[in-house]
Amino acid sequence: MEQFGDDWKKSLQLPPKDTRVRTSDVTSTKGNEFEDYCLKRELLMGIFEMGWEKPSPIQEESIPIALSGRDILARAKNGTGKSGAYLIPMLERIDLKKDYIQAIVMVPTRELALQVSQISIQISKHLGGVKVMATTGGTNLRDDIMRLDETVHVVIATPGRILDLIKKGVAKVDRVQMMVMDEADKLLSQDFVVLIEDIISFLGKGRQILLYSATFPISVQKFMAKHLHKPYEINLMEELTLKGITQYYAYVTERQKVHCLNTLFSRLQINQSIIFCNSTQRVELLAKKITQLGYSCFYIHAKMMQEYRNRVFHDFRNGLCRNLVCTDLFTRGIDIQAVNVVINFDFPKNAETYLHRIGRSGRFGHLGLAINLITSEDRFNLKSIEDQLVTDIKPIPGSIDKSLYVAEFHATNPNCGALELLNW
Repeated sequence: MEQFGDDWKKSLQLPPKDTRVRTSDVTSTKGNEFEDYCLKRELLMGIFEMGWEKPSPIQEESIPIALSGRDILARAKNGTGKSGAYLIPMLERIDLKKDYIQAIVMVPTRELALQVSQISIQISKHLGGVKVMATTGGTNLRDDIMRLDETVHVVIATPGRILDLIKKGVAKVDRVQMMVMDEADKLLSQDFVVLIEDIISFLGKGRQILLYSATFPISVQKFMAKHLHKPYEINLMEELTLKGITQYYAYVTERQKVHCLNTLFSRLQINQSIIFCNSTQRVELLAKKITQLGYSCFYIHAKMMQEYRNRVFHDFRNGLCRNLVCTDLFTRGIDIQAVNVVINFDFPKNAETYLHRIGRSGRFGHLGLAINLITSEDRFNLKSIEDQLVTDIKPIPGSIDKSLYVAEFHATNPNCGALELLNW
């Protein structure tokens, strides 16, 4: 049904407008519109129906370059529209007349694979038959083999599983035009890099590679020199931490941590929170304690069965529970808009982990709070992470202004939002 002029926009099923305050991480754009990129109208319909009104900075930088076929090395914070930055040009370039795999997105975790495939399916729903498949370890290999017997245009995968399918001759990737690596620093860490190199050896010569990462360790630079051809470099990370996240620490002994957490729960206006521990055992113990204190709580860690992890993730995302206790398994790419408070019950060992953990709140430029419980052993770590990230983690004040982390709260009344927090 061809519609002319701007009439097609009137028939879109737009989600409710998100009126929350957003930071310059996603608003300091050049003022481009999605229509400026000569995208297919059907793709634009999907983009607008996702509630994406205008491109974020990483999208403005990536989309035109990716459409031109050039390799990209992009450094951008989590939660600033990275998936859209590569999915939009990728879906635009899929040729539905060709029934083979044309693009691969590599991600380090199953959760992220499911999330990215969900977004691709949503934004391509008007394109008339783009076939997207997610494939990850821990699921039935036979189902994937059957699925690849039919047409698949886009594969979103974790490295081990896609390599398995390639080597079995089931996933034919020699005509793939575009390979994206999301969370590239993780994909090029020791766990995965051999698999990634192997996968690339099966791709055709003319392939385009897009790398997205919040941090760029040496592994990424080595890989880039070897496999990317004159990549266009995008760096939107003058400062590393997200602008909308206010960071505090509370100085406690190990024995005071649970009491301190209880105080935070009673005083803060938590929409949803993620609480990080440094081991699976501590995750389970803490989840039990929180439940005993009378708060709703889920937990998730790597030693749980995949099926159970998926269910917890799904239920938490759907708001069935307010608090989630987890290990670092859950730090990357996980996008739950409702999370406005992240608590490091155990302080992380390095800056990279810290950055990914606190990036779970304040998604897409919204406001969030990160609170760190610091014991005397952690104080050197705290200092070193502050220095590396050139960020300021302040002592927790007697009252925290709600306008720093509560979306619906507009600071029109100066007397709102004081909370006496430090009466432990």
